[in-house]
Amino acid sequence: MRPSSAKAKGRKLQQWFTNKMVEILGLDSEDLESRPMGSQGEDIIMGKQSRDKFPYSIECKNQEAVNLWKAYAQAEENCKGYEPLVVLKRNRSKPLVLLDAEYFISLHTEKQNEKPFEDSPNPPEFMT
Repeated sequence: MRPSSAKAKGRKLQQWFTNKMVEILGLDSEDLESRPMGSQGEDIIMGKQSRDKFPYSIECKNQEAVNLWKAYAQAEENCKGYEPLVVLKRNRSKPLVLLDAEYFISLHTEKQNEKPFEDSPNPPEFMT
């Protein structure tokens, strides 16, 4: 594959993920920017509003064979204190996300500590 084609594939994944963050998370498209290929740093540049809602440092890899450890190390190098996140994609496969396992588990631990029925007008029987 030519370098220009590889860069176009990477750019397409960055733009796809940026659009998903706008569509699903309601982030402002003007607060997000897909970094030009070949530039150093995070692949998606986020403004303060977006970063407050989605505190991750994003590295995108749209390749057939990715060294996961190198991709994650690159995300760590560019993270500036935010949680490193790698978006992975290859031909004919859906995109995946790579996160630190302990961080991922902590997301679910926090949710379990919430009381989902606390403010409900009709709590389940076990809550009364």
